[in-house]
Amino acid sequence: MGHRHSTPRRTTPDSQVTTRSSAPDITQPGLVIAHFGRDVVVEDASGQLHQCSARKKLGRIVCGDRVRWQVSGPEQGVVTALDARTSLLARPDPRGEERPLAANVDQLIIVCAPEPPLSEALIDRYLVVAELIGARPLILVNKADLLAPAARARLEERLATFTRLGYPVLFTSTRDNAQVTALMAHTNGHTSILVGQSGVGKSSLVHLLVPDAEIRVGQLSVASGLGKHTTTETTLYHLAGGGDLIDSPGVRDFQLWQATTEDLQRGFRELCDYQGQCRFMDCRHNGEPGCAVAAAVESGNIDSRRLGSYRTLLQQALLRERERFPT
Repeated sequence: MGHRHSTPRRTTPDSQVTTRSSAPDITQPGLVIAHFGRDVVVEDASGQLHQCSARKKLGRIVCGDRVRWQVSGPEQGVVTALDARTSLLARPDPRGEERPLAANVDQLIIVCAPEPPLSEALIDRYLVVAELIGARPLILVNKADLLAPAARARLEERLATFTRLGYPVLFTSTRDNAQVTALMAHTNGHTSILVGQSGVGKSSLVHLLVPDAEIRVGQLSVASGLGKHTTTETTLYHLAGGGDLIDSPGVRDFQLWQATTEDLQRGFRELCDYQGQCRFMDCRHNGEPGCAVAAAVESGNIDSRRLGSYRTLLQQALLRERERFPT
């Protein structure tokens, strides 16, 4: 498709990186809220901002990371340790190596709109990402004010497959205060990130949720020591009602990453209900005899379109595996 693929990952405490020693601890906790090239802006416990560099052995520090850092000068510091991440969104860099983009995200807001035309297959991909990193997905239909009643009813019918699986669907419009309030209620207490096709209004949603976003970006640029016109790669905003929003252009349009066949079976939640019920233990639900998933489609318990979407992604995963491990 021409898009770089992003790699979602649920991480564990084993992924913690640290450089701490037995010497007295002069570090303090911080939250990375902006990323400027090799430097980051760290927010301390009192809300003050500090330009920080990071020790090379820590790898790439990104927005959402919780770190330990120490003062190295006026409003400057050094990140000395990276706390364990609960989740990580990443994509390959030009050399094919993992490039982290955002950490500790617990809600993926999948934005779609009447135009460009809604793609259920693309929503499927984002839902797999959410399942694999352990994030709560929210399907958000933006620009709902453009829908006539009949068009909205048809769209709700198309999205019913997702609601039957337990995925929340929310219609919203930046012009409807009640709908805006409903959206804000969903972001309270979460660290969210917006994903979706270009043209669905993700930027307008950022400005809706963070009305003073431009002012905050200016403050972050000054805090970085690089000038107020410096562009940040990724920014974390604290929301008025509680919770955080990470805005990363590199994440907004990401496609499915290098998922394995096992990942896909875990990423389509309805398939998990039939694990171990097929005739063959290594069944991939791709036309094998005695497949319990195929039988569930025939009985109407699994949506045939969703199975088709899974099989399309499965073929892509199998192709990648053959290219990686040629016989």
